[in-house]
Amino acid sequence: MALGVLALGASACAPVVGNGAPSPLWPALMETARIDTITVSTGWLNVEDDFADTFSDEVREELDTCAYGTYPLTLRVHVNAVQRASRIGALVSGQGAHTLSATAELVDPGHGDRVVGRYPIAVEAPVEGRVEGVLGDRQMKVSEQWGRALCDQAFGRNPRRPGLHNATRG
Repeated sequence: MALGVLALGASACAPVVGNGAPSPLWPALMETARIDTITVSTGWLNVEDDFADTFSDEVREELDTCAYGTYPLTLRVHVNAVQRASRIGALVSGQGAHTLSATAELVDPGHGDRVVGRYPIAVEAPVEGRVEGVLGDRQMKVSEQWGRALCDQAFGRNPRRPGLHNATRG
């Protein structure tokens, strides 16, 4: 079983996600890749202390459903922005949205950490009612949505059936 590693912050030894153009995985890698390691970096974000762990866990769970091959890749993610819907606004209206913007790089550690795929991804996870808006884990919901978008864009599949999964609809 592959073990994931999480690194948070913009330290000197953390890998830097480049600003290059979007670049899709080769079709052969789409079918054979799996993600062994996830590295997360951020700028200054207004998030809870456990954001990096939550994000990594939710993205890992989604990737386990779409990148289940045998060829190991590393996922490097730089989170650019996170906006969470106001709990008060959700209580009043039952509406709102959480957003997350990040760039993913899929890296081949077996070939000198060559970037084999790059995906700038922005998602919106709507608040679905007052109870979910007030009591729900906002970071978990938007992180899961982002992981699902990465599955769709990088691996061309979302094996989840429509319906409620963890925190979002499939």
